[in-house]
Parts: sequence; C-alpha cells; structure tokens
Amino acid sequence: MSQTRRLAAILAADMAGYSRLIGVDEGDTLQGFKEIRAELFDPKIAAHNGRLVKTTGDGFLAEFSSVVDALRCATELQAGMAERNATIPTDKRIEFRIGINVGDVVVEKGDIFGDGVNVAARLEGLAEPGGICVSARVQEDAAGKLELAFEDLGEQQLKNIARPVRVYRARSSWRADESLEATHPFLTVPDKPSVAVLPFTNMSSDPEHEFFSDGIAEDIITALSRYPSLFVIARNSSFTYKRRAVDVKQVGRELGVRYVLEGSLRKSGNRIRITAQLVEAESGKHVWAERYDRNLADIFALQDEITEAVTIALVPAIADAEQRRALRKPPGSLDAWAAYQRGLWHLSKASEEDNALAEQFFQRAIDLDPIFVGGYTGLAATLNRAGNMFETRDPAEAQSAEEAAARRAVALDGGDAEARSRLSIALASRGDHQGAQAEAERALVISPNLADAHGALGVALTSSGRRKEGVAALKTCIRLDPRAPSLVYRLFQIAQALYYCHEYAAAAEAARQAIRSFPDRAGSYRVLAAALGQMGRTAEAKEALEKAIAIAPAVFDSYARGYVLERHPALRPEDHAHIMEGLRKAGWAG
Repeated sequence: MSQTRRLAAILAADMAGYSRLIGVDEGDTLQGFKEIRAELFDPKIAAHNGRLVKTTGDGFLAEFSSVVDALRCATELQAGMAERNATIPTDKRIEFRIGINVGDVVVEKGDIFGDGVNVAARLEGLAEPGGICVSARVQEDAAGKLELAFEDLGEQQLKNIARPVRVYRARSSWRADESLEATHPFLTVPDKPSVAVLPFTNMSSDPEHEFFSDGIAEDIITALSRYPSLFVIARNSSFTYKRRAVDVKQVGRELGVRYVLEGSLRKSGNRIRITAQLVEAESGKHVWAERYDRNLADIFALQDEITEAVTIALVPAIADAEQRRALRKPPGSLDAWAAYQRGLWHLSKASEEDNALAEQFFQRAIDLDPIFVGGYTGLAATLNRAGNMFETRDPAEAQSAEEAAARRAVALDGGDAEARSRLSIALASRGDHQGAQAEAERALVISPNLADAHGALGVALTSSGRRKEGVAALKTCIRLDPRAPSLVYRLFQIAQALYYCHEYAAAAEAARQAIRSFPDRAGSYRVLAAALGQMGRTAEAKEALEKAIAIAPAVFDSYARGYVLERHPALRPEDHAHIMEGLRKAGWAG
C-alpha cells in the first residue's frame, strides 16, 4: 500500500442545515448542490491551483499547496454563493461553512488523512453559514497578503483533537458593515423598545441540532417583528455574534438596542431543554428568564411551540420593563415616549382616577410630539373607557373624540396595527360593526400576533351576531397576552358573547372565571345574574345581581339606563331585549 506525506492547506466545507433542506425538498437540494459544484466549486478550486479530494454528500474536501490560494478560493466561493442566493427565499438558500487548516497530511489512493484534515473539518463546524474559520497557522501565513480581516475567537477545544486550537474568523476587510463599525461604533437607541435576538447556543453534542437552535432564534425574530410596538434587529446583524463570547452591554451599543435575548439548547436522551433570558443591555439586568423542557418528537412542531411560548412571554415582559423605566424618570424630564409609557401604566389600573391621569399623559405625549402615533392610540383608549365604562364624559361626545383620535393615528401611520385596532374598537362603539371588522382584519394582516387586534375582531364579530367566531377571536387574544391588564374586559366579553348565544351555563362559568380573577368588577356579576336568571336559578341570580349593584351602584344604574332602557349604539335590538330579559329574571325591577 503506497502512502506519501506532505504539507498542505486543507479546505473543508459543508452545507449548513443540510438535513432541514433535504427534509423540505430533497430533489431541489441535491440538484442545487450538483449545479453549485459544476458551476462554482470545481472552477474556483482549479483556478487557485487546488485539488478536489472528495465530496461528502453535503460538502467537499480540497487541498492546496498555498495558504493564500486556499483563502482566496474560500472567499471567492462564499462571494459566489452570496450572489447566487440574492434572489432565493431565505428558507431555500444553500449556504456553506468553510474551515481551513495547514498541516501534515497522509496521501493514499488520492485521499488525504491525518490531524491536519480533522482540524479543518472541526474549524468548518465553527464557521457561521457563509463564513470562514481558520487556524492560527493559516492566519499567520496569510496576514498582510490578502485583503482579509481576522477576528480572534480564542483557543477552542475541538472534538477529538487533543490540543486546543486558536481559531480566527476571516472576513473581507472592505465589507460595508465593518467599515461602518469603524466609523460609527455605536448606534442611537430608538425611542420604542428595541431588541436583538442572538443565535441560541447549541449545547448538545449533536451538530444536527444546530439548525434547530438557529431556527428558534430566527422564528422569534420573525414573530417579534410583527409587533408594531417593537424595533427588532434583523437576523443578518444579530447572527454575526454566533459562536462568539459576547458582552451584552457591548451588543446593545453596537446594534443600538435596549434589550438582548439570548438562549441555549441542551439535549439529554429524548428530552430537550431550552433556556432563554432577556437582558437590559445598558445595565446588564435580567428582565425575564424561562426554561422549557420538552420531549423531542416532531422537531418542527416543537420549534413552533417554543417560538410561540417565548414570544408570548417576551412581549409583555418588554412592555412592563418599558413602563418601569418611564416611571423612574422625573415628570419634568418626560419625552413623548416616556409620557406614553406613563399613560399605559395608569391605563392598566382600570380605575376612573387612573383613566383620567392616563388621558393627561397621552395628551402630553401628543403635545411633545404631534406626529407620535402612540399618543393618539392611548388617548383613544382612555376616551373609550371614559364614555362607556366610567361615564366621566358624555358617551356620544367621548365616542366622537375617540374615533377622531384613532383616525388621526391611522392617518399618521396606516401600517400601525395598534392604530387600526383602536379604530376598530371606536367604530364598534358607534355600531359600525362592518367597519370595525374590516379595521381589525387590516390590523391582523399587518401584525398577525397582535393580541389587541384579535380582541378588536372578537368584539366586532360578537356585536354583529357572529358569536362563535367572536368567542374564538377573544380566546386567541387571551392566549397571546394572558397577563394583559385588559384581561378583565376580555373575560367579560367572552361571558357576554356566550350569553348572547343562549349558552347560559357556559356564560355563567365564564363569568365566574372572570370573577375569580377580578372579584371587584361589576360587569361579570351582571352577566352571571342574567345567565342564572335565564336558567331559573333565581336565588343565585339575585345574589349576583345584588353583588353587581353593591360594587358600583352608579355604574350599574348607568349600565341599566344606557345599555338596556336606552339601547347603546353598539348593542343590537335583539341583544337589548335579551339582556333586559335576563336581568329581570334575576330580580331587577327596572
């Protein structure tokens, strides 16, 4: 058996996310790889005096007599792949990771073996998709000879390699992002809450879980981007921190964000553990953290489940952190955003006094910045409650002012889903159910995961007589934001919708659920009283009715006068008669 030894520069490359791509479309992936080899790999390797040693199904191994040739080939290959991928959807792109090492190799029957080859293969595993990682020897030999910048990743313990290897990430020194970083090292943080989702760290020994951990981070970025209240850094920027030991404060400064989400994945047997934590970049303080333990079955379904769970928990955590941040500011130094956050904090208290204070803060936000959409959406919310719930304003005048504020918000930014949701609610308040539904649906096209948009749609559908669909939309709203300050109204709206469906037992149970969570809210007792009255449970109905009146006599009187005796515009005639019937069976003598 003939063997020879020689010193060579070894280039190892593999396709990132190969298993996922094969699972999505095996034929296209294999054909794509075949075309890439024929049109790009083979010509480039030959042009730089290299030799293709072998292909490995999802990658290839090549050797060069010169480090400079190997690096030139690698950078041109990655540039060529970037050009090919420019018009291809992200989920169908074929991307390669490349590792380069210099070492003594054993040559036998055209193949090459040895530690030099093994290190190159491990370096490739450390590279990001579209990236190149090299050993210290390669960096030393190439320094100053190519227009490349080398980022020191420190010593790495590579699998099955006895000694630690110092690793460098190679990048084109003329890249626009690096030039920008040199001239503008830090970015201004936006007024709205801004977040960067870093790639989750794969702590599993199985490299196949790399695409899974990346997929979770990518899906969270996509989900958060649908919330108009957030400024979310794109994947291309946040993933530049992949496999780097990062300082969250530094990330915040470099990307210009207030919050950073990081996480990790670990597998044990048939179970997988995913941890995630949200950090305030400026202070390094942990705002939120959670751990998810799941059985590893359908990996794509699991990815969707974890993404949804993290997103649902994350959005209210960021909103809460923003309000607390605004509350720390002295009143005299409030800008429009901080005034808006103060308004949201008072709005969440759902009391007459806090509603009035919220209105003042939202108006202040508008005065400070007349084109700030949030000021108008917040003002519309306070006017709705002032007219419909607390009756501190004439209902007709409040409704008119609410709709004007909501329309102003939409005029300022027709792509703001929250503004569309507020307009939907305003239109529902004056009985324009078709218009309310149309605005809610527009909001959901813009932001499919916006809880308030689902809530607005639920109100519109319920008010127009499509009760079952309305209940489903309201339940989706609660599922997306289970701890929202508006939960008391959503539970009440579900109970009321079930009552209108003549599902009295379900309505009573929903009303009791609302009462268990919010025992001081009269509205749920009213629905409970009417439902029990319809069921003939007179004693219980009378008790619920008395409770509703005792909690807020003036509010109940206004409700009876405004919604029953003088039908509210949002209430259909048949619903007017129905609620009157239930309250009278409960013992109301009005």
